[in-house]
Amino acid sequence: MATGKVYFELQERKIEVPAGTNLLQAAALADVLIEGDCGGKGTCGKCRIKILTGGSGKITPAEKRLFSPEELAAGWVLACRQKVTGDLDLVIETSGARDDVISKTRQKRQAPGAALDPSVRKYYRSLSLPAPDDRTPDLERLVNSLPGRGIEADLGVVAGLPRLLRQAGFKITAVLAGNRIVAVEPGNTCGRAYGLALDLGTTTLAGYLVDLVRGEVAAISVSCNPQAVFGADVISRIRHAAYNEDGLHQLQEKMLDAVNGIIRRLQDQALIQNEEIYETIVVGNTTMIHLFLGVEPSNLALAPFIPAFNRSLELRSAELRLRLPPAGRILILPSVAGFVGSDTVAMLLAAKLDRCENVCLAVDIGTNGEVALADRDRILVCSSAAGPAFEGYHIEYGMRAVEGAIDSVVIGQDVQLGVIGGTAPRGICGSGLIDAVAGMLKAGIIDSAGRFVESEPDRAGLYPGLRSRLLKNGSGAGFLLAPGRLTATGKDIVITQKDIKELQLAKAAIAAGVRVLLQEMGISAGGIHEVLLAGAFGSHVKKESALAIGLLPPVSPYRIKSIGNAAGDGAILCLISRAERTRALSLGSRVEHIDLSSRADFYDKFVDALPFPDLTD
Repeated sequence: MATGKVYFELQERKIEVPAGTNLLQAAALADVLIEGDCGGKGTCGKCRIKILTGGSGKITPAEKRLFSPEELAAGWVLACRQKVTGDLDLVIETSGARDDVISKTRQKRQAPGAALDPSVRKYYRSLSLPAPDDRTPDLERLVNSLPGRGIEADLGVVAGLPRLLRQAGFKITAVLAGNRIVAVEPGNTCGRAYGLALDLGTTTLAGYLVDLVRGEVAAISVSCNPQAVFGADVISRIRHAAYNEDGLHQLQEKMLDAVNGIIRRLQDQALIQNEEIYETIVVGNTTMIHLFLGVEPSNLALAPFIPAFNRSLELRSAELRLRLPPAGRILILPSVAGFVGSDTVAMLLAAKLDRCENVCLAVDIGTNGEVALADRDRILVCSSAAGPAFEGYHIEYGMRAVEGAIDSVVIGQDVQLGVIGGTAPRGICGSGLIDAVAGMLKAGIIDSAGRFVESEPDRAGLYPGLRSRLLKNGSGAGFLLAPGRLTATGKDIVITQKDIKELQLAKAAIAAGVRVLLQEMGISAGGIHEVLLAGAFGSHVKKESALAIGLLPPVSPYRIKSIGNAAGDGAILCLISRAERTRALSLGSRVEHIDLSSRADFYDKFVDALPFPDLTD
């Protein structure tokens, strides 16, 4: 079979692939993340690459539409439209960052508040030596020295026990996860024990290395979910698994490779060995958990959206191809329904929604927006398909919240931009988009329907600096955020009418879900005591901007609080506290799931939520 070599210069990665493989697929195989909202259909125009040497010269209609003649001449093409011919070595330059990892190196913080009582415990023992009058088997000798009853051990532990005991002079440390011996180590190692919390999101994967002796987060590593090459949303990935012979395996391998990368970086940051990570807690939306485990997800895309399982699952690390001790334990927290996953259960745990005394609303804003409403002993949850606009996908100049992304916008007499990393902007991420639209609303650049003002009297009322930024071209109206002379790409960064529509659809889905839960609970927005914004996105979006566009119900900004990645915090709690884990395992059965797809009133509430609030007052 003919093959061709592709070298990604910026990432210094080289791969040989069969002829006919498109360059977006080649990038995925080389673990090079290239933006692509449409999953390789050639419609979004985000997978821009530059072929430095070895190009075929065949330009597709999509590329002629998206690139200028000068760009085409310079080698710019779409990765999903160009294929390896098999007779040339290609050198590729991507327009993305050097690495897809959003690294938080050596960041330490205290774990979420809970009494330190981990399931993983270590016991140092100096065992009596075998003798003619003491022929106790090695395993029983060890087990008899440990507290508790019904203690078990994995075969791998038992197999290595005889040699290890004798080499260590019967002075060893037994490591228990629950009532199971997962490791036996020579000498006294009671001062070192770690657990891993994984939050598997559609767009972002987060790993937290937890010191189980000190009760602190020892390291954090966050990366983009490389499954995005198969589509930005879960439905695209489910379809890839269903309609491609090796699709499910491809998706699982992408996830496992990325998680292994996270584990490797965490070990490097904390200067530990993988053998010291004895337990892993995994949370994620229902689809991501299915793909992580290699479980068929097809029914999650078809009404009535039945998952293969909702209950918690406990596995041995050896059952998955992860850089963890083979006998280590992996616990998947329970889900609630097809689109309300274990990440929502973990969020409820961290936010203590099962213990709130007043009405509390929690919103995890993302591709799948999860909403929870709690009032004393009652908790309602729903999932609203917001789509990937909040993550920067399906936005003309949208991108993830990485270096070069505009993440804040202030519109006064002119425009002020905040850019991650302080560099020249490459595009705009979700928080920047919300700021920009909120600012345009307040300035009168767009009306409550999201349309750009067109009449001369309306435009005349704008500050000159803003009026000069209003654009009109063949593709419609737009608002210039940054001219090409100031950007990293040399292209203008513009908010288009389509971008505003995408944001309206996303925020209306969340807002309609909130309204359904309020109605079901029998209260109004005024009855909400506190609004909690969860998730990485919720930590960065300005609450005033979120209120301005109608993403959140009309409450005082003082009642809105960002709680960070509550799903990750919930997973961490399950590592450091057996009591919190017990709460988490019971939470899934306590909440009431409101299925928005079966609600006749959801569409009406969605339509009502599409317009922006009238800010003319």
